[in-house]
Amino acid sequence: MLHKLRQGRPLTATDLGELEKMLLDAGIGEPDDIARAREASQGFGRFVRSLVGLDRAAVQAAFGDFLAAGTATAAQIEFINMVVEQLTHQGLMAPELLYSSPFTDIAPTGPEAVFGDERANTLFERIQSFNKSAVA
Repeated sequence: MLHKLRQGRPLTATDLGELEKMLLDAGIGEPDDIARAREASQGFGRFVRSLVGLDRAAVQAAFGDFLAAGTATAAQIEFINMVVEQLTHQGLMAPELLYSSPFTDIAPTGPEAVFGDERANTLFERIQSFNKSAVA
């Protein structure tokens, strides 16, 4: 199930239950610790994902079509690489971060300026998809 979590594949309630049991059986925390982590992160899967991050290749594959056409600008490439970095290291990403630094260093008014409205919406959907995959 950690593999599923790192690949950004959806988790089931059973997966999360097994993960919690595995940690408790290994003596890593107490039930109260898991409950606090679940509450603070809006789900235990999100908490664990924030610790282990996402597999870089899985994230790059999810955003590959943004750059695959061969007509991507330098700003688009840099912007997507920053999204990939964020998701790889943090495992999750609040879409509103696209309107803050360092993203605004490339696109001061947001991703719509770099990609247009339709592709920016697709970008938001892909980020949300990764975020949702950590919640059963």
